[in-house]
Amino acid sequence: MFSHVIIGQFVPVESFLHRLDPRTKIIAAFLLMLLVFLTSNWYGMLLFVGFALFLMWLSHIPFYFLYRGLKPIFILVAFTFLLHLFMTKGGSVWLELGALSVHENGFYQGTFIAVRLISIVAITSLVTLTTSPMQLTDGLEQLLTPLKKVRLPAHEFALMISIALRFIPTFLQEAEKILKAQMARGVDLTSGPWKERIKALIPLLVPLFMSAFKRAEELALAMEARGYQGGEGRTKLRELVWSWRDTISLLSCIALGIVIIWLRMM
Repeated sequence: MFSHVIIGQFVPVESFLHRLDPRTKIIAAFLLMLLVFLTSNWYGMLLFVGFALFLMWLSHIPFYFLYRGLKPIFILVAFTFLLHLFMTKGGSVWLELGALSVHENGFYQGTFIAVRLISIVAITSLVTLTTSPMQLTDGLEQLLTPLKKVRLPAHEFALMISIALRFIPTFLQEAEKILKAQMARGVDLTSGPWKERIKALIPLLVPLFMSAFKRAEELALAMEARGYQGGEGRTKLRELVWSWRDTISLLSCIALGIVIIWLRMM
């Protein structure tokens, strides 16, 4: 299951989204995440979901690959849906189960929040799926350049974010290997009291943290061996170039925002 997580992975295919400037994709992702929270009715949400599906089609990434990567968050989505389903009151009563009852507003609110969560994860995943680690670092550094006036190390900060994102799939795969090794030795994490299950996680967490520290040390030694001294005085092999695609993409996001705000005011 862990190996199917798509957050932090990069899929090198030829597509419209892959050719966009990384700054455009980062700005657009923030705008879209803001818009999904501004969406307050089903007309706006359907429009946003349609726009997100259109972006997935433009990425040329197989839809099944995206679906398989989103499966791990379905547990959180299902929990959120059930929480709103039974806790939100209002409207007609659809079902009564003793002390619990399902109201019309609870169903619609739970579905709305579930779609919102899936949309956020899908949009943010598209950024890493269509942007190489080097481009992502350069884009973040360029966007954070104004913060250098307050002595914020933009290059180092962007590098840390990029490394953290790229190490997510690695750590999840490592966790899956350790979990399978522990299960082969007779560790049962699927049955028994909750206290026993929590205790059984200790043999999983300890080697995982040790592996994380080892990888961090190896990465630091590799950077030091290559003479890494920070962002001062560094040159770039490929300069970021803003094109007409980036302008059209941001204008499309702005137009979507205007329509969603208009639908919100109706």
